[in-house]
Amino acid sequence: MPDFCDVALPVPVEMTFTYRVNGQTPVVGGRVLVPFRTSRLPGVVTALHDRPPSMLAKTVHAVLDAEPIIDARLMQLADWISSYYIAPIGEVLRSMLPLQAEVKRAWTYSITEMGQKALYDSAQSGNSGRSKKSIDEQMLEYQVLEYLSQIESARENALRNATGASRDILRGLQSKRWITRQDVSSIRDARRTVSVAHSVSDSSANAGARKLNPNQQTILTRLETGGGSALVDELRELDVPRTTLETLIRRGLVAIEQKPAEFHLTETPASSQIAREHLNAAQTDALTAIESAVAERAFSVTLFHGVTGSGKTAVYLAAMQSVLAQGRSAILLVPEIGLTPAAAANLHRIFGEQVAILHSGLTNDERAEQWHRIHRGEARIVVGTRSAVFAPVKDLALIVIDEEHDSSYKQEETPRYNGRDVAIVRGKLSGAAVVLASATPALETYHHAREGKYRLVELRERVQQRPLPEVEIIDMREEFQQTGEDKFFSRKLVEEVRGRLGAREQVMILLNRRGYSAVVLCRSCGEKLQCIN
Repeated sequence: MPDFCDVALPVPVEMTFTYRVNGQTPVVGGRVLVPFRTSRLPGVVTALHDRPPSMLAKTVHAVLDAEPIIDARLMQLADWISSYYIAPIGEVLRSMLPLQAEVKRAWTYSITEMGQKALYDSAQSGNSGRSKKSIDEQMLEYQVLEYLSQIESARENALRNATGASRDILRGLQSKRWITRQDVSSIRDARRTVSVAHSVSDSSANAGARKLNPNQQTILTRLETGGGSALVDELRELDVPRTTLETLIRRGLVAIEQKPAEFHLTETPASSQIAREHLNAAQTDALTAIESAVAERAFSVTLFHGVTGSGKTAVYLAAMQSVLAQGRSAILLVPEIGLTPAAAANLHRIFGEQVAILHSGLTNDERAEQWHRIHRGEARIVVGTRSAVFAPVKDLALIVIDEEHDSSYKQEETPRYNGRDVAIVRGKLSGAAVVLASATPALETYHHAREGKYRLVELRERVQQRPLPEVEIIDMREEFQQTGEDKFFSRKLVEEVRGRLGAREQVMILLNRRGYSAVVLCRSCGEKLQCIN
């Protein structure tokens, strides 16, 4: 067993930290809980070795994973992000692992010798000459010290509830060195569970059942209709006292079991495959091109450029179904959490239990649950916002970036990365096909496609030959010259809006700027005024 391990921690420092291994053996790509300054932090092991550091190494507190949860390719991707975007490797790995729920943060407080002396001095002195505010603060400090003097240590929540002290009061006592704080964070089982009640059908239970009151009979009848079991939450919705179930448990007529909670996107069962015969000729050609790229089992990037309403979504969903049928995996990135319940339900209808959703709208426990489903191979289709690009899918075959031009793919806090570009690099590392879908692709993406660096697949017409919306451009310079009035809306716009309102219809006006002007220009000729620098 190696004596030391290097650990990447979620701190803004561009280095890893060396710890001594003790007891359980960590694995590269697995997590450990380690002491860091006055806290305990979860980190990812990047190396195992026997090279002692130049200073005394602290010891790993706990090993969280017996096997790697970040494989070699994802570790390569993390190294690339860290280097390319100049981001600390620990913060990159933190973004790749939505597993904060699996570490329970907790602190304990203890009184010091200085605190014991301050408590004694406080009992001997009075409060004369002090303001009411300072007296109140002193009384709270005295209550904290008095409470801690009677016990060895206290959890933060228990201490605050018992004394009414705020975090500021506790920080003040720490700065005076009257109390000390110790991080006692530990591993937490983040799996969501539900309580299930089962009816017990042995002979003694049947004998006791003859003496049941109506409320108890109601619960047992509900269990019988449910096949002998029901969720405890459902039983509590019955019109009976809450103590009735507890009585049945004590009498041995009902038993309670904890089961993993299921994550449901919708109750609708999965539908059949997207009917290919419903795709038009252009869509079929586009699907064939994407499937050919996947079949090559080599890295490629395809710009899927189609006008609005041309049916791009149906094409790449059909491609994802094809990948799933081969036993391989696919990732679909969307720019916003605009992944509404209706959209999520639609995906579930298509892919069934094989789909996993990853976005910030989930609770920490739900995100951890979805991540582990993916890691175990239970879900091979992953849909989510930019961080879903890190999903630990097995045998990745296809990555689709919907609306690839959208600025929402750019992370605005550390590590600052572009989800679209990271998806391309992950595709390269995994030998997967990457599809960039957009009706208005980014300039650099379109340039790469025109130069032959990316493949280009186009849908030039809308489904069923539906017409594109009519667009009319009004030159506001001419409007100003003709009316002599400096107005924000053109006469044409005002006329059209009034016509729609008169017909009791709705109007939507989109403004690209709010409250400020990006440029200063002449209303007559359009000349822009700007700094020469």
